[in-house]
Amino acid sequence: AYNGMERIVGPMKRAGVAAILILAFCGLANSVYIAQHEMSAAPLVCDAATLSGCTAVAASSYAYLFGISVAEYGIIFYSILFVLAALELVLFAQFLRRLLQGVALIGVFASLYFTSIQLFVIDAFCIYCLLSSSIALLIFVFASFIEPVRRSEQQKPSISSSPVPLSHFLMPPMP
Repeated sequence: AYNGMERIVGPMKRAGVAAILILAFCGLANSVYIAQHEMSAAPLVCDAATLSGCTAVAASSYAYLFGISVAEYGIIFYSILFVLAALELVLFAQFLRRLLQGVALIGVFASLYFTSIQLFVIDAFCIYCLLSSSIALLIFVFASFIEPVRRSEQQKPSISSSPVPLSHFLMPPMP
């Protein structure tokens, strides 16, 4: 039984997941571009006015975590988001939307960490890294809207609807 609200919310969730799918593809392309340049040792092309520190950021010791390029982590991160979003569009499952939210939250925390490293430690900004951070943030925003964390008032259990009678919790009368 579909009500009017479900007919509106369903397509909105689908549009949000489709946006995540597109953003994940863009993030994947960005990460592949950075990884490709790291493997070939070719300098990254940075033509943004004050964001020309791509080479400094990519050459820093912070460009690797546990011996693996941060760009390769980006490829893994955006690939996971892409697959989850594609599956969610086919299966339309709350579990997949929750998983998207969790993975997106991890991406936001990682982006905050790496952006603060650029700002406070390396003292240089990489336009591709900032683009990846922006994409991760947008994905998190869309993921937050496709499955709200709060339950609506009608879904919250009340004491009166509890399967255990309220009298079960009351103390026996004192003699």
